[in-house]
Amino acid sequence: MPTFRNFIGGSFQEPGTNETIEVRNPATGQVFAAVPAATEAEVIAAVRHAAEAQKSWGRLPAIERGNTLRRLADIIETNAGRIGEALAKESGKSLADATGEAIYGVELMRYHAEWARRIEGEVIESDTPDETLMLKRAPIGVVACLIPFNFPIYTLVRKIAPALIAGNAVVVRPSNNTPTSAFIFAECVAEAGLPAGLVNIMTMTHDVAEVMCKRHEVGMITLTGSVTAGQVVLDYCKANIAKPSLELGGKTPVIVEPDADLDVVTRSVLAAKTAHCGQVCTSVERLYVHASVHGDLLERLKTAFAARRFGDRSAHPDHMGPLANAAARLRVHHMVERAQAEGAIVETGGYLPDGDGYFYPPTLLSGCHQSMEIVQEEVFGPVLAVIPYTEFDEALAMASDHQFGLASVVFSESYRKVMKAANEIEAGELYVNRFPADPYQGYHAGWKRSGLGGDDGKHGMLEFTQTRLVILKH
Repeated sequence: MPTFRNFIGGSFQEPGTNETIEVRNPATGQVFAAVPAATEAEVIAAVRHAAEAQKSWGRLPAIERGNTLRRLADIIETNAGRIGEALAKESGKSLADATGEAIYGVELMRYHAEWARRIEGEVIESDTPDETLMLKRAPIGVVACLIPFNFPIYTLVRKIAPALIAGNAVVVRPSNNTPTSAFIFAECVAEAGLPAGLVNIMTMTHDVAEVMCKRHEVGMITLTGSVTAGQVVLDYCKANIAKPSLELGGKTPVIVEPDADLDVVTRSVLAAKTAHCGQVCTSVERLYVHASVHGDLLERLKTAFAARRFGDRSAHPDHMGPLANAAARLRVHHMVERAQAEGAIVETGGYLPDGDGYFYPPTLLSGCHQSMEIVQEEVFGPVLAVIPYTEFDEALAMASDHQFGLASVVFSESYRKVMKAANEIEAGELYVNRFPADPYQGYHAGWKRSGLGGDDGKHGMLEFTQTRLVILKH
């Protein structure tokens, strides 16, 4: 069984305790690795190393920081196969998808390296002629990065690349479900020769993560996770008034108008709902279908969902993979059972499969209505609730009448209806005639309980800065 070491202060450290965290392959349920559980002393040391490294890193010209990111990106690209192998085993993804995630992370890091010459301040008009106001952008200091299990390498890059280009240092906690790929990533950091302590990557228990996040040196905590996790992080932030950046739950609504191409909708919905077994923050979870095409689309989806195979993607790369763990599978199944009790009809799926691994079949539910738990709460699994409507305004109101507001989708050829949705939908993103893919030059930010702050693009990079106003008398 492979063992790993926490990456602290620029090197892999011998563990300070015998406590380890088991890592299971979700396709088999078998333990395949053990990672060290960092001690309080180790995370305190890591934060201190980060704070020290940040002082000189933040003073470097941004173009030098950009060159360092490019060098790291090149090394990650060279090791994408190794990262992909680890990621595939810990996540249940196919090797191709896992390696592709590493490559996408490389592209994202190179994108953020290009911000080196584009970090901008402002010159603001003063009230007096002999004075100039300058608003400068400065790094925050040490950023604690809390990484989810579903896209552990891409999200790691999504957080550390803008943090580093802006002049910060980072302490990273990978998900305990998917940590092994992060340690391969740490090997790339070591090879790239980044300043010792600038990037620290450690696995730990929740209690130790709290110690790390509440250190006075930590000026920002960035999380991708559940609403519950976000609420915990906000409590952490209160200790030192650290800045939060939170991408939390999603419940993507899809509105399908009568003029939509139902073949395209069917293919798109199936792909979006079954990608990574539905464990995607922007995965379609609510399907609002105009009554005139509801029956037709439901039959198409039923056929498509029933035909979608699932299983171990190391043997069958084209199959849908597993959920993250046994608890996640049981949670999804119980939600389906409660939906049935509320009157939903299981068109296909909705059962616990026999055999090893944490698999769950693509599940299609009809007879749903807005007040059901299955419509109101995030499933984070391959389950789709279908709801008919008669007027576009009705669908738009139901899509927005929700606690979450991350992504949304409209299938329509009417520019008037599309623009109405663009102006009124209560979500941070609207995709028209396609499904979410988070373009990294955009801005991925949720409304309501879907989060605070955001990722990607100029605005995502600026999340990792703070301002200094200079009032210059002359």
